Amino acid sequence: MKLIRTIATLFGAASLLVACGGGGHDAGKELGLTNPEMHFVHAIPGGPTVDFLVNGAALQSNISYKQVTNFANVNTGQTVVGYATTGSTTLLASGTFSDVANGHEYTVIAVPGLTAPDIGLIDDPFDKGLLSNSARVRSFNASVNASNVDLYLVPQGTDVNTVGPTLAGVSFKNAVPASGQDSVYVNGGTYVLIATTAGSKTVIFQSAPFALANNADWLITTVPIAGALSQLLPNQIHLLVAQGGNTSQPALELSNTLNGE
Repeated sequence: MKLIRTIATLFGAASLLVACGGGGHDAGKELGLTNPEMHFVHAIPGGPTVDFLVNGAALQSNISYKQVTNFANVNTGQTVVGYATTGSTTLLASGTFSDVANGHEYTVIAVPGLTAPDIGLIDDPFDKGLLSNSARVRSFNASVNASNVDLYLVPQGTDVNTVGPTLAGVSFKNAVPASGQDSVYVNGGTYVLIATTAGSKTVIFQSAPFALANNADWLITTVPIAGALSQLLPNQIHLLVAQGGNTSQPALELSNTLNGE
């Protein structure tokens, strides 16, 4: 699909890049012309500071909880990723992307488990239209204590009984949309995030209102509330929002207004 789009729109894309100065639309990425990019999200409450390793070498170092690293260029092809306690090469968890491709974004997530650290992998083909200014949204479940949830990105005051989930059936260690599929596109605006147990309207999390900007690129990750006991209690979660690999600030942690936080 990207190859066809590249051939069909190459001259139009060049004009767009000149007109827009190359910013905002990620034309090279959309057309599959740029190198693959990869970043890392530390989503283990109370976890150690870690180094992010790609094919056995540290790509980024000294990463703490809630930190989202900048996207970095990586090579194409099969790629082994993992993370280790800072200064060590002994992996706490690892995984493999079978075929890293140009124009794609890849996310590696340090995931808390009940017995040992775990890992999550997302391949994002970045099929955003060249003229679109919509926000891109994707979810990931890093909460073994809330192993299957539905997420609603809705205006404040929305009754979830009257609408379907924005991101449905987000199971532990999996993304919605699934790895290899493009993100969901929504208009910028003011929203709240609501989580329910999957397939039900039982609300377990509701955020305060927040602004979602046009052209934002959000990964919404459920995480257990920090603390050994809370990680064992069902549905005790917060949401982390990783904003397009921007490390000017850590991932935004949304608290649960249902608990008065």
